[in-house]
Amino acid sequence: MTIEHNSREKFYRRPFGAVTCGTEIRFRISASGVGIPNAVRLVYKKDGGEEIREDMVYLFDVADHCIYSVKVTMPDEVCLVWYYFEIETSQGTVYYGNNQSNLGGRGEMSLQKPGRAFQITVYGTDYKTPDWFKEGIAYQIFVDRFYNGNDDGNFLGDRTDIIKREWGEIPFYKAEQFGGEYKANDFFGGNLEGVIKKLPYLKELGITVIYLNPIFSAYSNHKYDTGSYEKIDSMFGDEDKFKELCTEAEKLGIRIILDGVFNHTGSDSQYFNKNGTYDSVGAYQSQDSPYYSWYRFMDWPGVYESWWGMTTLPQVEESDKNYREYILSGKNAIIKKWLKAGASGWRLDVVDELPGAFVKELRKNAKEAKQDAVIIGEVWEDASNKTAYGERCEYFLGKELDSVMNYPMRTALIDAVLGKIEAPEFDARLMSLKENYPPQAYYSLLNMVSSHDVERVLTMMGGVPSRHEVDRDYQANFKLDGYGLEVARDRATLILGLQMTLPGVPCIYYGDEIGMQGYGDPFCRQCYPWGKEDELDPTGTMRERYSNMIILRNLSKAFSIGEFESVYKIGHVYAFIRYYDDDKYIVVANMDVKNANIRLDIARFGITKMTCVSAEEEVMDAADGIYFIDMPQLWIKVYRAE
Repeated sequence: MTIEHNSREKFYRRPFGAVTCGTEIRFRISASGVGIPNAVRLVYKKDGGEEIREDMVYLFDVADHCIYSVKVTMPDEVCLVWYYFEIETSQGTVYYGNNQSNLGGRGEMSLQKPGRAFQITVYGTDYKTPDWFKEGIAYQIFVDRFYNGNDDGNFLGDRTDIIKREWGEIPFYKAEQFGGEYKANDFFGGNLEGVIKKLPYLKELGITVIYLNPIFSAYSNHKYDTGSYEKIDSMFGDEDKFKELCTEAEKLGIRIILDGVFNHTGSDSQYFNKNGTYDSVGAYQSQDSPYYSWYRFMDWPGVYESWWGMTTLPQVEESDKNYREYILSGKNAIIKKWLKAGASGWRLDVVDELPGAFVKELRKNAKEAKQDAVIIGEVWEDASNKTAYGERCEYFLGKELDSVMNYPMRTALIDAVLGKIEAPEFDARLMSLKENYPPQAYYSLLNMVSSHDVERVLTMMGGVPSRHEVDRDYQANFKLDGYGLEVARDRATLILGLQMTLPGVPCIYYGDEIGMQGYGDPFCRQCYPWGKEDELDPTGTMRERYSNMIILRNLSKAFSIGEFESVYKIGHVYAFIRYYDDDKYIVVANMDVKNANIRLDIARFGITKMTCVSAEEEVMDAADGIYFIDMPQLWIKVYRAE
């Protein structure tokens, strides 16, 4: 008995992937060796709803396979739809659902009702994401560690409760380094003036979007413990300096995205004011405080809900009317204030801990303040079907997010280039996102491979032990060198090539372009070594590859908003096509540590000539559309196809 349905092949499901409300979908399934079944049915339901059974009709035979079909109209409201098949035979009922990896594509048969169903994302017809963002190249900056723009090198602000560090030292990571309690109050002096002064560098690199880690007033160096949403931290500058940054960046075609931390504030804030630092009556100080209803006290004032149990980060009650008016809907609400001041969007910290209604209201108000503002969420899993606190998230149904940080792609890239998975598994992970995400979101994904929360890509490409397996001293002192470093560089720049040519918005974490290393927080947050780049990248190879791949990315819209389809996935070699209008590009990546020779059949695309545009010019002609390509180890080739 053989049964098959492939959710990615139009023969079996048309149209492909996510659809708008009310779309009619044709489903097919093939069956062999089941005789004449009593019934063949599609079983589907809306998320959380009751199952509906639709009889499928026999169409025709293909070889010894019988093809059955049915058409179903998707609901008129946004939702997820789940489906599987059941076939009643004389020997009993068999089922066909999603595969064990739950990634879509070809499913699998079972004798019991399948625990995994295929997914269809049904999104709103008015869902739109900013076009400027889809075509961008982003650069993430952790401000304190990027550049001190003061000519004298002095720190801004007049704080006496911080530890001033010398530029380039290893960030403190032990409680004893802070005097016995981990405080994250060691600073290196980076500021917004430093970002302004490095705008020409970023422009030359090809950057069009800057994502800033939090810049609002806060005690810590990372600023995720907001002290005041209304003020730029004095160590970084002030509101005028932020407006200047936005103005100067705009002149160079660069937009600024801010980090919004709305799930919690700092305990040392004008709203909570546990330490009495601010000239306000905080919720910790009085139950008559205007901010008291913002927080969740179990036993005021000392026992309150905090983020992951960290008492310095009291949790906010996002449903509180006063809080929402202050952050979202008021005339001078925080979301609106900083968009009007020049920002072009928000990245939402721990968005999965924000209620869906809050995110919907945030989107509505942000778009009213700036129609083309981009809203990006911090989501570590498939954002189309994530469940948080017992509720299904609705990030990509049209009323919440435009984009998320693409951690699933990061994991897939790292696993593939380190040889942990082969090309078919790599393709399945990528295609699962394409299948589940509306195209508006899919082409807006923030494709990062390093960030302030995870190991830098170069360190990961050294095949190092997980940060969970080694102590902090090991992480602080670890540096790749010698042959291991050379291999890591090749792997990291191979990932870069894929990052620049796969769908989504590539995001470079500051310093990756020169080969900065570092385990997780705080070692991934070290200072950019201005003037010492040659020590990290002696031959300039990494900088050259970054520059070349960014230039290549900007050659054609095929790489930003063009169609994507894999054309080769054998062993550790992966190839795909990107095309937009008449522009076609073939990308071939050898993720193995040995050379490969492949036979690439792309006749169905009508391609008879390919010219390599990523390295030395190599012209290949093939009237039959079949190409034989030699691929060096850990290498990527990009061909313009005609």
